[in-house]
Amino acid sequence: MNAALPVLLPLLAALVYVAGVLLAKRSAELGVGIWRTAFISNLITAALFALLLPFGGTFHADLLWQPALVAVFYLLGQLLNFVALQHGDVSVATPVMGLKIIFVAVFTTVLLTTGVSLKLWAAAGLSSLAIALLNRTDGGAHQHIGKTILYAGSSATMFAIFDVLVQKWAPAWGLGRFLPVMLGFVALFSAAFVPLFHAPLRTVPRAAWPWLLGGCLFIGLQSLIFVSALARFGGATTANVLYSSRGLWSVVAVWAIGHWFKNREQQLGARLLRWRLAGAALMMAAILLVLS
Repeated sequence: MNAALPVLLPLLAALVYVAGVLLAKRSAELGVGIWRTAFISNLITAALFALLLPFGGTFHADLLWQPALVAVFYLLGQLLNFVALQHGDVSVATPVMGLKIIFVAVFTTVLLTTGVSLKLWAAAGLSSLAIALLNRTDGGAHQHIGKTILYAGSSATMFAIFDVLVQKWAPAWGLGRFLPVMLGFVALFSAAFVPLFHAPLRTVPRAAWPWLLGGCLFIGLQSLIFVSALARFGGATTANVLYSSRGLWSVVAVWAIGHWFKNREQQLGARLLRWRLAGAALMMAAILLVLS
């Protein structure tokens, strides 16, 4: 079973992520706002990561700058992701986030001593092509697609650097020290969001709270699953190819059960569906290539 965990955990995180963003998207439509969403999400995520403390490790007071720096990249990635979701559709923002795979492969080569195999480069390339096909539109189905792609792509860059730095620095600290400390910094830095709230938390509509808390819980949980797998098993490029399946799951979820979340994205037409099915096939090919 342990040998399967590096594969199963990123795939599980991808599914949990899609549920989280659908819930968060709905809370955004109810007027919660980016800064309040990010603040609540970070507090919940920090609490979840504190569950890793019993796994132990070594605390390095002289290296506190490492988790602090990683926390900055996490915050930037998170904020840009929420901005992308606020401006556009889940079925656009989530597939574009898959560009993170290419960035991880690049930063792995630049920042780590180990390179990336030709097989992984091929899988990353297939996944990126799949993202392009999954992201095709019929010209009228998506809101602010340019801004959505820009923000989601920028978020992918920040999260790619985050992933590689976790893989680089977490082993010296241990699973139960680096990640809880890093998320502690994230929660601490999130205090800077409070002055940016467009209204106090007490004014969040009652109808928005279940969507907000559910979305933040699922987003924090998927982060816990994915980042723990990364810190424990390494293999940032492989994990991200598997995790990129969230682009496929997001399209399927919006099409099949989006109405459960009162998602307003239109149903896919036959022509658009064919393109996205082709993208799904390429995504699966990338995953199978990693697993072979």
